[in-house]
Amino acid sequence: MRAATVTRFGGPEVFEIVERADPVPGPGEVAISVEVADTLWLETMVRSGAGQDYWPMRPPYVPGNGVAGRVMQVGDDVDRGLLGRRVVAHTGGEGGYADRAVVAALAVSNVPDELDLTVAAALLHDGVTALALFDVTKVGPDDTALVVGASGGLGVLLVQLGHARAERVVAIARGAKLDRVRELGPDAVIDSERPDWLEQARAALPETGADVVLDNVGGELGEASFALVATGGRFSGHGTPSGRFAQVDQRAARHRGITATGIETVQMSDSVLKRYTDQALRAAASATIAPVIGQIFALEDAGSAHAAIQGREVFGKTLLTMTAAPARMA
Repeated sequence: MRAATVTRFGGPEVFEIVERADPVPGPGEVAISVEVADTLWLETMVRSGAGQDYWPMRPPYVPGNGVAGRVMQVGDDVDRGLLGRRVVAHTGGEGGYADRAVVAALAVSNVPDELDLTVAAALLHDGVTALALFDVTKVGPDDTALVVGASGGLGVLLVQLGHARAERVVAIARGAKLDRVRELGPDAVIDSERPDWLEQARAALPETGADVVLDNVGGELGEASFALVATGGRFSGHGTPSGRFAQVDQRAARHRGITATGIETVQMSDSVLKRYTDQALRAAASATIAPVIGQIFALEDAGSAHAAIQGREVFGKTLLTMTAAPARMA
């Protein structure tokens, strides 16, 4: 099989396409013929060598936490009825940037007939995380939700869920992405590149502030947005595209009765992850959410995909396809 392999820590150029022996499923496992692989911002950080105290991957390794494709082989004690099924699955942290992956049979989720595999792959991380974050922050029909960093794959789905579940949703994005964020239907869109963005956000929110702030960016932008949380509200600082998580003053949060949480709240057991994956697929099949796939790269261009993600100029989700030629989307 072909695998986009990180040969050493460094920039996107460290990727090489390596031919490896096809993995064989053991008892309780299935082999998936991968058609589409998910990509994550976190994977660009790990590839760079950041966070070595927290992430176990050491070169050479194959990134990729999620895949979509068809079951091509099953191991012992696995229902042969899975053969040929269109499925998605989480790989457990690595191995997804390849045209074949072996996962536990219990980890696979059937893809509804009405969903394309690219759409299903786009939900593996962002759909799951969006649904979990809405549960953690208890977004309800009387709430105003503020989505910081609304143009990424996760941000797009948070805006959509906010539009469906909350009374009001305000989106923060920047530059050329603003018009595309407006198409998602938020009640207001704020340009974070404007020097007065904080004042504009306050004006777009109720006088009391946002009931829930969902920070997909981190750093100074995320920290500034904490001031927009209403007394007794909720703040989720789960994003790191700025290079770090937002650092929230927990004493100030307690003083104002704000529940401040981070990425730890969406670290899930295998069973919970599977439940949210199934829920995300159902939500997409019913048109409750619709991931925006901004760009697709061929496996051979995994380095270019990482460069695009790190450049923060992409809109929506970035995926890898196992076909030879890239199929980019506007």
